[in-house]
Amino acid sequence: MNHNADIADTHCEDLKKRRIRSYVLRQGRVTQAQKRAFTDHWPRYGIEYSGETKNFDTIFGRTAELVLEIGFGNGEQMQFAASHEPERDFIGVEVHGPGVGRLLNGLADDNVKNARVYQHDAVEVLKNEIPDASLSQVRIYFPDPWHKKRHHKRRMIQGDFVQLLCRKIKSGGLLHLATDWENYAEHMWDVCDAEPMLENQNGARGFAARPEWRRQTHFETRGLKLGHGVWDLLYTRR
Repeated sequence: MNHNADIADTHCEDLKKRRIRSYVLRQGRVTQAQKRAFTDHWPRYGIEYSGETKNFDTIFGRTAELVLEIGFGNGEQMQFAASHEPERDFIGVEVHGPGVGRLLNGLADDNVKNARVYQHDAVEVLKNEIPDASLSQVRIYFPDPWHKKRHHKRRMIQGDFVQLLCRKIKSGGLLHLATDWENYAEHMWDVCDAEPMLENQNGARGFAARPEWRRQTHFETRGLKLGHGVWDLLYTRR
């Protein structure tokens, strides 16, 4: 059996069987190009989840600031960041096969050397594979807002999850959240402003202009033209 050739399909099947705690798996159609990306580029950019703590200095072959992006979607932002911040190393975590495949192709097209990818649940990766106090930044952009009140408990940004993030972010490190849903921004403030290990860089219930390191996506541009708001929340790990 060719493991790399079947990795997109087997990863999707494995994820369906697992209890996904930070995402609900909505597996879209994986194109042939995205499937080929797993065959051609996963050996270079993919990280297999093993449940054991990783040494990322060894994985990247150097010591550098380590940035984790959770839920990178189609990979547009992570590809941009890795290409424009070569002094940092990037880990992306995403469960959806089409987005992972697209990012693998993009990283290969740009010959990116400072990015690696998990296709796995972010909570398990954080708990079991990311060393404590090892991350310089965590970036979570436009997570599912679960806008119906009865679904708010499914939102990623919850107290326990934020405490887990704080364990993994080094002192002085950054947690960067972004959402285009005002009610979710308010929820993020409720959770993060109440966390004693975090300090809002813009004061209580404050937000920042989009930092230069976060690319404005096509979806975001369209929303802004329609008058939708976007909130960037920047928290320093005390």
